[in-house]
Amino acid sequence: MRKAVVACLMIGLVLCLSPSFSTAQEPEVIKLPPPQKEGGMPLMKALSLRKSTRGDFGPDTPLSMQTISSLLWAADGINRPGTNHRTAPSAVDWQNIDIYLTTADGLFLYDAQKHELKVLGKEDVRAVAGQQDFVPGAPLNLIYVADFDKAKFGDQVAPTAETWSFAGVGFIAQNVYLFCASENLACIVRAMADGDAIAKALKLRPNQKFILAQTVARFKE
Repeated sequence: MRKAVVACLMIGLVLCLSPSFSTAQEPEVIKLPPPQKEGGMPLMKALSLRKSTRGDFGPDTPLSMQTISSLLWAADGINRPGTNHRTAPSAVDWQNIDIYLTTADGLFLYDAQKHELKVLGKEDVRAVAGQQDFVPGAPLNLIYVADFDKAKFGDQVAPTAETWSFAGVGFIAQNVYLFCASENLACIVRAMADGDAIAKALKLRPNQKFILAQTVARFKE
């Protein structure tokens, strides 16, 4: 194997890409550090502090890679090693909700099985994640997309696919809310976004649909 090329990308913390990501045929990926599964706030305390934040977002300070790693695992990570079972339930075990991330450094897609981020672009496209004025300046926006190619009975898209996908996103978003409450992070889930603009920016297939978005940041001091 040839020597690693130093190719670093920022998402709140510099992380170097390994040699296996250097070929033009493969998309760049960022291997996330292991999530921190110990500690944190007791569940009942986190529930008591869970809230939607609109006007208290702090400055555009990037979140650390460790925070992003733990947040994504809490959202919909694999919690039973050797399986594809997640922290959030999924109808028929479709696992058809994709989590896209927008930051100042680009657009990314979370791979729960490998616990890594696929780099989809390095332009700042945060503004596409919503119509509220705080969205373009937030350090992290999550965009939840349902993949109906995975939501089938046999070879047909299930008639309940959209309804059950909304439920699946709800479970994931609540996990993010509770993680943010535990970590003293500001958070809000949002429906106000241009689905067509998101589909274009994320290059979604016809059978993928934007469901909701969620903004995460530090509180204003």
